[in-house]
Amino acid sequence: MSNVEKDVKSMKIKAVILAGGEGTRLATLTAKRAKPAVPFGGKYRIIDFTLSNCVNSGIFDVLILTQYRPHSLIDHIARGRPWDLDRTFTGGVQILQPYKGYFDTDWYAGTADAVIQNMNFLRNGRPEYVLILSGDHIYQMDYDVLVQFHREKGADCTVCTILYCIE
Repeated sequence: MSNVEKDVKSMKIKAVILAGGEGTRLATLTAKRAKPAVPFGGKYRIIDFTLSNCVNSGIFDVLILTQYRPHSLIDHIARGRPWDLDRTFTGGVQILQPYKGYFDTDWYAGTADAVIQNMNFLRNGRPEYVLILSGDHIYQMDYDVLVQFHREKGADCTVCTILYCIE
């Protein structure tokens, strides 16, 4: 393990998982649940991929922002035990929903608004880096590589994408 990789492991990183999507294109699958709560492969949910990526990358401080029909997602995640996220003093998982506060809305007006409305929770623990992640994507990723790249480039913001050729 290189010194940069060791540095990444020792950093305070917080993950914010956006899990409030309605998923209208999934029709009946999302009629009663948010898109991240849609079953996948029998016993899993779509959000399990993002949560597993966090834990496998050593990120145990996770905020989940919900909105549309969050009940089955909340039931599935519970206190985060299947992902070793049932922690109290060292992060763990928190599930946050929109609430009436400073802004005149009960719903998030989009991705950035969801993050801004929860900025106080995001600042708890004074993380060095924050990952904004989707809870409705199916993929496997080592976030350490992303954070390491970000640090090496001295970037203010890094966006992770994949190359896709349209033919």
